[in-house]
Amino acid sequence: MRRHPLLIGAAATPLLAFGLVSTPAAAAEGDLIVNGGFESGTSGWSCSAAETVSDPVHAGASALSGAASAWDNATCSQTVAVQPDTEYTLSGFVQGSYVYLGESVTGASTWTSASSYSELETTFTTGANQTTATVYVHGWYGQGSYLADDISLVGPQGEVSVPDAPTAVAAADVTDTAVTLSWTAPSGPVTEYTVLRDGQPVGTTSQTSFTDTGLSAETDYVYTVTADNSAGSSAPSEALTVTTAPADSGGDGDNGGGDDGDGDNGDGDNGSSTGPASELPEHLLTGYWQNFDNGATPLRLSDVPTSYDLIAVAFADAVRTDGAKVSFHVDEGLSDALGGYTEDDVIADIAALHERGQKVIISVGGELGRVVVASSSAADSFANSVIELIETYGFDGVDIDLENGLNATYMEQALRKIEQALPGAIITMAPQTIDMLSPSREYFSLALAIKDILTIVNTQYYNSGSMNGCDGGVYAQGDIDFITTQACTLLQGGLEPSQVGLGLPASPSGAGSGYVPTSMVNDALTCLAEGVACGDFTPETTWPGIRGAMTWSINWDADNGYAFANAVSTQLDALP
Repeated sequence: MRRHPLLIGAAATPLLAFGLVSTPAAAAEGDLIVNGGFESGTSGWSCSAAETVSDPVHAGASALSGAASAWDNATCSQTVAVQPDTEYTLSGFVQGSYVYLGESVTGASTWTSASSYSELETTFTTGANQTTATVYVHGWYGQGSYLADDISLVGPQGEVSVPDAPTAVAAADVTDTAVTLSWTAPSGPVTEYTVLRDGQPVGTTSQTSFTDTGLSAETDYVYTVTADNSAGSSAPSEALTVTTAPADSGGDGDNGGGDDGDGDNGDGDNGSSTGPASELPEHLLTGYWQNFDNGATPLRLSDVPTSYDLIAVAFADAVRTDGAKVSFHVDEGLSDALGGYTEDDVIADIAALHERGQKVIISVGGELGRVVVASSSAADSFANSVIELIETYGFDGVDIDLENGLNATYMEQALRKIEQALPGAIITMAPQTIDMLSPSREYFSLALAIKDILTIVNTQYYNSGSMNGCDGGVYAQGDIDFITTQACTLLQGGLEPSQVGLGLPASPSGAGSGYVPTSMVNDALTCLAEGVACGDFTPETTWPGIRGAMTWSINWDADNGYAFANAVSTQLDALP
C-alpha cells in the first residue's frame, strides 16, 4: 500500500554479503561470471528478495530487480574460481538508491545512487592462498528496489574442482502434495543443485531451496541433493525421508505446515464453522480505509458504502519501545479534516458497519510500517497487542500488510495465537507482487503454512514493474495478462481459489504505477473464474471460487465517485 512519500536517509557503511550459490564457468573470454546479464533469470546466482525483469534493462532482454527491505538488502552473489595473487576487475551497471557492487573475500566494493543505469567498477588482488572469489550486488536496507545488469569479472580463471556435497538438508511446508526443501551450500564454485527424489532427479535450481510438488498424501519420500559445476557433480547429500501430510490437511505442523485443518475455503470458511470469517460472502470486495489524510477524500468509517464487504483499517503501527507490538490511533490530520473524529467514534462506526453486515479488520504495516516479528517472544507481543485492539475496537480480524519483509515462522506463531484467542477471526494478507512469485518466498510460505486459518491473500498487482507469470512468460503491470498469470501462480502454488483476491488501485492517484480500468479488473475475474474475457493468456483450468478483489483505497475510490466499488462489486455478484 502507499502512505506517505519515502524519506531517503543518509548512506551507511555496508555490510559485506557472502554468497551461498556459485558458478565457475566463464561467460566470455576473460569474464568469469556466468549469466552476468541475467538473460537466464537468476541462474548461477544466489539471490535474496530479487527477481529478473524485462524493463528497464541496460542491455539484452533481462535485468535483475532486488527489493531491499528493512532487514534484507536483497543480495545476489556468485562464487567463481580464481588464481592467487592475481588482479581482477569487477564491473556492472546499476540503478537505484545506494546500490553496492563488491567482492566479499578481499572486501573490495563500490556504490552509487542513480536514477538511471550507471556503471560501477572496482579492482582487487586475490590473496596468496585465495582460490575463489565471491562477488555480490545489493541494495541498502529500507531504500527500496534497485536494478543491476551486465555484471562481469575480468581476469584469469582458477582451477575448478568437483564441489563437496550439500549439507543440512531439511524439509518445511510439508503438505499432502508438496514439500519445500532447503540445504546448506558447500564451499567453492557451484553452478546449480540437482534434487533427487527416491534416487531420481526431479529438478534443478541455483538456489539453496526447492519445492517438489505433485506428491501423494501420507507417503514417504527420500530426498538427496547434489552440487554441480563445470567439473562435475558432488556426491549426494545425506538422505532425508519426508512423510507427506494427510489429504486436505493444509500441512504438517511439525514441518512448518501448520495445524491440521480443512484447507478448503470455497465457501469462505477459514477452518472454523463460526466467527466473522464464516460470515463473509462467497465473493467479496475488500477496501482499505485510510486513517490519515494524504489528499484522498477524508471519510468516517460510517461513510463507507455497503458495496464494500470487508474494510481494512489502515494502519496499526509499531510501538517505538517494542518493534513487534502494535497500536492504533486516529491520525490528527484526519480528525481535523473531519471536524473531529475520535477513537470512540471509530468504535461506534465499526458497530454501525456490523449492523449493515460489513466486516472490519485492522491492517498492520503499510508502505512505511516497521513491525518486526522475529522471535517467539516478539510473536507473543505482536499477537497480544493485536488481540487487545480487536477486543477494544470490535475488529473482526487482522490484515498483514508488511511491505518491508516478514519472518514466516514467527508470524505464523503470532497469527495462530490470535486465531486461538478469537476463533474464526478474519486473517488476510496484502503482499507485494514480488513476495508471491514462489512458494519459497516468506510471504507465500506463510500463506501456505496458515492455509487452514487464512481467509484471503489480496496481492498488490501494482507498483510492481514486470514479473514472471505462471506460464513462464514475463508480463508488464497494467495488463490483464499480468494480473491473471500472477493470480495463477498462487493458485498453482497451493492456495485455494477462495483464498485468492486481486489487489488493484482505485484510481491513478492510489498507486505510483499499475492502475488499470475497472473493466480490466472485471475481465481478469471473469477470465480466472470462467476462462473467458482473457487477454493473450487463458488458463488451462478455471477457478469459479476465485474470492474477489481488493482496492487501495476506499478514500481514493470516493474521489472517483466509487467507480471501482460500483463496477467490481457488480461483477463479483455475477460470478458463478
